[in-house]
Formats: sequence, structure tokens, C-alpha cells
Amino acid sequence: MKMVMTGDSFISRRLPCGDGRAEKVKGWMADSNARFTNLEITAHEGKGYPSPFSGGTWAMAEPAVLDDLRYYGFNLFNWANNHTMDYLYGGLIATEKELDDRDMIHAGAGKTLASAAEASYIETENGRIALIGVTSTFHDFWIAGNGNGHIGGRPGVNPLRCEEIIHVTKEELEALRSISSQTNLDAAEELNRIEGFSNSGSEDEFLFAGRKFKIADEAYKERKPHQGDMDRLINKVEEAKRQADYVLVSFHSHEMTGLDKNTPADFFKEASRRMIDAGAHCIIGHGPHVIRGIEIYRGRPIFYSLGNFIFQNDSVRHLPRDFYEKYDLDEKASAADGYDKRSAGGTKGLGVNPFVWESVMAKVEWTGGYPAKIELQPIDLGFNKPRYRKGWPELSEDERVLQRLQKLSEPFDTDIRIEDGKGFIYL
Repeated sequence: MKMVMTGDSFISRRLPCGDGRAEKVKGWMADSNARFTNLEITAHEGKGYPSPFSGGTWAMAEPAVLDDLRYYGFNLFNWANNHTMDYLYGGLIATEKELDDRDMIHAGAGKTLASAAEASYIETENGRIALIGVTSTFHDFWIAGNGNGHIGGRPGVNPLRCEEIIHVTKEELEALRSISSQTNLDAAEELNRIEGFSNSGSEDEFLFAGRKFKIADEAYKERKPHQGDMDRLINKVEEAKRQADYVLVSFHSHEMTGLDKNTPADFFKEASRRMIDAGAHCIIGHGPHVIRGIEIYRGRPIFYSLGNFIFQNDSVRHLPRDFYEKYDLDEKASAADGYDKRSAGGTKGLGVNPFVWESVMAKVEWTGGYPAKIELQPIDLGFNKPRYRKGWPELSEDERVLQRLQKLSEPFDTDIRIEDGKGFIYL
């Protein structure tokens, strides 16, 4: 069994006709039974209302881009991410229809939490593969919900929330209480607590500016996976492992350690390991638009981020009025004006970070439920090209991205060998 895993596919343009680069990428993936990517756009023609909050760019592309992803050979898709609800429920439902009309196997979002959380399956000549999709990066109202006997369910994403507690000393907590009392900063929350609409707060715990603080001997931040979400994920993994030869979990997460995008959040690592404990064969991470390290946990891979496969967030054709207001642009402004303003004339943002435009594809060869070899193929997305041409993957022999991946994987004691412009993990 061979599988290819890639990171984010933020695709907003059609694949160029006769593109030899695409042929080579497609050829590299062709010998694998399963080929995965994260679909980070909504695919429709204005079918939903724009959300008041987007994932950064209101991601909408013509549905035909899905055909281009299929041309590469992808046959497994996650779409639980921070762009799933950029066009609210209408955009989600329209995208789901486009996926279903093409018989594309997808996971992570749906019309209810039950459908968003369930595994999808692909049948291959070498075995059955389950895919579960989850995201930790979303706005709260994007979470899918289940119905009951009286009220229907709610479309949305399969979430993994993070429970955050900021530990401070007793003196520091009292200082926060004093600030809150003097400024009425949390008056509404306090009233909710008094009236029974909130159960937050205790002698050694305090909610301040929407964050939970707790007394400790020293100051630090603790983040844990939400227990209810974790229970649901583990339940789905345990079910899928009884129904398939392999269980893949796609995990979209922008959360990081400090200001370092290359280092995954503590709760991401904990959740990933717990899902492998439950029977998952591989965790496929993506989200920060840069690579992160690889961990081999109990003999199975956790890719904390595979970076970008396709990245075209500066060529979305149509954007809602909210986008232009965000950058103080009037009604006459075009999308190009907005991209210029956002990037300060091409001097800041993701477009000027070279690490955003280089990543890897991973090809995993499995034997008996465990990887025997992982091949890491560098890809170049065209950092030096104009924004309307950059973002397509091209096979690369530049070893610098592999060297960075080696360094990022050192904390996990993962040995990546570089041979002839490719990386290899032998297990």
C-alpha cells in the first residue's frame, strides 16, 4: 500500500493547459493507491452569503477547480478548515454538492455534526482506507451541530476546541481582579454568572477579558484538547479501525507555540498522539502554510504540517464588501487594490515569506499497518513569480526545505536522510 499526503490546496485559478510541471507532479503521485489534499476553498458561484468573519481571505473559486485537483490524481479530500464557512451555510452546502456530484471522497464538514465527524472510505486494490477530518482553527459559530427530536442539526465543521488556562501567581490574579473591578471590563460576564447563564469563576480561578486565569506557583499557559471533542474523535477512530485497513486523520491547525508557526501547539501534539493510541495509522497536519516537524509515534507518522501544495490566496476573483472595508477601501476598489493594500505593495505578508512557497509531498509505503519508508519530495510554488502566476507546485531538487524539515523534526527524534534531492525516513 502506498499513499501520498499533501498540505493545503488553496486553489483559485484553473490549471494552465499543457502544464508540464503538473504532469511531473501527477507522475510522482501516480503509483500510490491514495492521494490526499486539504481543500481550502469553497467551490461555488456565490451560492452563500459571506460570513462576517473569514479565514483570512474569503475563499471562493469556480467549481471547475475541483476537476483540476482530480486531474492531479487526488482521491481523498479534507475540507474541515478555517475557510469552510467563508460563505456560511449556503457556501458549505453548495460546495458539498459540487464534491458529491463528482464522487469526490471528502471528510470533516457536513450538514450536521454527525456527518462532519464521520469517516469517509475509499476502496483500493490493496485495502480500504478511512479518512476523518477535523480542524482546531475556526470561528465558534462554524461548529456543526446535531439535531434532536424537535430541532434539526446545523451545518459546519468537525471541531477540536482547545481549553486554555493561563496560570498566574496569587498576586497576579488579584491584580487582574482589581483591574476588572475598577474598569468594569468583565461586568457582562459577571452578571451572566450571577444570573446563572455562566458557571465560570471560583476562588482560585478568574475569567478576565474572555480568558481563564488560575492561581499557580509560576506563570505559564496550558492548552488541552476539549474533552468532549476528543471523545468524539477517539470514538470515530475506534469505529473506523474496525471498518478499514488504514485510518487517516486530517488535522487542520494554525495554532502554534508562541510566535513560531513552525512549532505545533501543545494540544495538537497531545490530540494527535491520543488518536494514534486509539488506532489511527497517520495524522496529516496542515494549516500554518509552512512545514512543521515529523514525529514517528508508536511506529506511526504524525506530519505536523506539510505546508502548501497549491497556494493562490492573492488571486481570488471576487471578494465581499467586508474585505475592502477591512483595508479602508471604497466601493470603487478592485480585488487587486485589496491585495496591494493588504501586502503594503508587496512588502509584507505571506507573499514575501519564502518558506510559504516551498514544502514537501510525503509518500508513505505501508507494510502490515506500519510505514516501512516515507519519501519526502520537495516542491516549489514559485516565490519569485508575480502573485497571479505563483502558487502552482513544481518538483524541486532544492535540499534546503529538507534541511529545515530535518531541523524541525529533531525534537521528535526523527531521522530524515537526504539522498539525491529527496528526504527519506526508513522504519
